[in-house]
Amino acid sequence: MTRSPLSIFLVGAVGLSLAACGSSSLSGGDAAKPSSAPAATQTADAALVAKLPAKIKSAGTIVVGTDATYAPNEYLDTDGKTVVGMDVDIFNAIAAKFGLKVEYQPAKFDSIILGVSSGKYDVGLSSFTINDTRKTQATMVSYFNAGTQWVTPKGNPKKVDPENACGLNVGVQKGTVQETDDLPARSKKCTDAGKPAINPVVDEDQGKVTTAVISGKADAMLADSPVGLYAVKQTNGQLEAAGQIYDAAPYGIVVAKDQTDFAKAIGDALTALNTSGEYKKALAKWGNESGAVTTFAVNP
Repeated sequence: MTRSPLSIFLVGAVGLSLAACGSSSLSGGDAAKPSSAPAATQTADAALVAKLPAKIKSAGTIVVGTDATYAPNEYLDTDGKTVVGMDVDIFNAIAAKFGLKVEYQPAKFDSIILGVSSGKYDVGLSSFTINDTRKTQATMVSYFNAGTQWVTPKGNPKKVDPENACGLNVGVQKGTVQETDDLPARSKKCTDAGKPAINPVVDEDQGKVTTAVISGKADAMLADSPVGLYAVKQTNGQLEAAGQIYDAAPYGIVVAKDQTDFAKAIGDALTALNTSGEYKKALAKWGNESGAVTTFAVNP
């Protein structure tokens, strides 16, 4: 796997694998190659299978668009090709209920919903926070609850206060609610009060955002709570959480706007996985039990 800028600190004192911090930068065409989950081994649920779109039923495979740079939720394994993570484990279990394989296709975060709408992907799975804007574009099934977490270098040398980050360089991944909603609103409060605006340090790759904080290019970053806390854990003391988790909201699995039966079937599969204990087992593997939900709603 070709190293991205994230590997600068991973190869040195930190000594972590590149995949552990969610980088997906590859040379050549490797980043665009899909990865497939193993064939389902459990017996499919006939009632759920009946709700599948004909295209998926015929193919025997669900094609999933995902931004594989968001560890621990979805990221590339050490081979630089296989998509792994909490969301992947959950969706593989869903697919098994349908008796289907899954083909994960890495994509830019802000292109995935459009890709689902156009039929390029059957499903979008990429830590999508459910909000009103996205519900006008697609149908979403809730499966996890996450908030936003700020992260700074260890010791918080710039004394970053999330409620007063005026004039600071703040890292954020492109297309996330943190980039489109949260940071602009905070920056506006600064300028309305006559203070300097927040300078966003934006990248399509969350791993590079994390690197920006470690290198000092950014004074802090904000990301979904599982991702921010995972970055703190994986960088061996180079980062720390700043402030509390806030604005908790559900993640949603994305399907096309008109595929409500498919969405309901996904929700039913999640309910069955919750009953069997497989759902919480998948969360526990990644230390995210606190984000468990008990209702898997369509467009909540």
